[in-house]
Amino acid sequence: MLDLDERKVKILKAIIQNYLETGEPVGSRTISKYTDINLSSATIRNEMADLEEMGYIIQPHTSAGRIPSDKGYRFYVDMLMEDKVKEVDDMKNILLEKADKLENLLQQVAKLLAVNTNYTTMVTAPQFKKKVKFIQLTEIEDNQLLVVIVFEGNIVRNKIVNVTASLNKEMVFKLNFVLNTYLQGLDLEEINLPVITQMREQAGEYQIIINDILDAIMKSVSEEDDMKIFTSGTTNILKYPELRDNDKATELLYTIEEKKLLTGILQDNMDDDENRGIQVYIGDETPIETMKDCSVVTATYEIEEGVYGKVGIIGPKRMDYEKVVSTLQSLMMQLDEIFKKKT
Repeated sequence: MLDLDERKVKILKAIIQNYLETGEPVGSRTISKYTDINLSSATIRNEMADLEEMGYIIQPHTSAGRIPSDKGYRFYVDMLMEDKVKEVDDMKNILLEKADKLENLLQQVAKLLAVNTNYTTMVTAPQFKKKVKFIQLTEIEDNQLLVVIVFEGNIVRNKIVNVTASLNKEMVFKLNFVLNTYLQGLDLEEINLPVITQMREQAGEYQIIINDILDAIMKSVSEEDDMKIFTSGTTNILKYPELRDNDKATELLYTIEEKKLLTGILQDNMDDDENRGIQVYIGDETPIETMKDCSVVTATYEIEEGVYGKVGIIGPKRMDYEKVVSTLQSLMMQLDEIFKKKT
């Protein structure tokens, strides 16, 4: 790669891309029509002659255009893989920065709600529909792969996979092709036995590695799948006499502090497009046993399509529903404006 300047790289890429699309030898006049090259046919012919001498392209017949050689294909594939790795790395850095800012924002939302309502509040970090957007395999060592999975909403998960077979660039490229061909656009629940069987058939001798990679994808999601919940104003519930009973108050405080116990109510209706508005649970309607003497009001916020979170307010059954509902409605509008500006 080091022996090619920027102009030769552009021309070689154009030749390969055109040949991949048409299957026909590519001439200088065809390349001259590429707007990002902006060179005369004569100049392109000279560059093509150099590329042929260097072994990147060949001329199958006299007076015919050029086609890529194996060396040309290798250059193209290696450059493509480098670009994809950089693209994923850049995306991960941006998303990590956004995630830190988002967590700070959601913590502030929980605190402000608790102060404004005098109730206990909870806010979840966003959850996402696990639909595969892109998968990138990168060779780390002879028997190790870095598997990067990008889901819809640009959610990134990664896992290092140890594989039994010895790795090479051709195999990694083929596996990338197979995984993206069969998994792009699928929800994790849609990756069933027929899909896996087809992938294994396409992978040929590398089908065992397909199983290792699929296991890694599932593990990377499940390990990071616990719902993160921010709470504030936990002791506000003790301001209401009906919730001060020693045993009940202890159980209720434990439920709020434990946080994981809150997931039942915070995941309710998350995937239901028709019920993403404000939900009110009164007494026995609450799916959490320790909150049967409380009311819980929740609302769903949306960062972008397929990425949602919940905001909830816990109080006595005699809570000021009008104030709570209007506060949540106002908050949802403000969050919507914030997230629109960020995108």
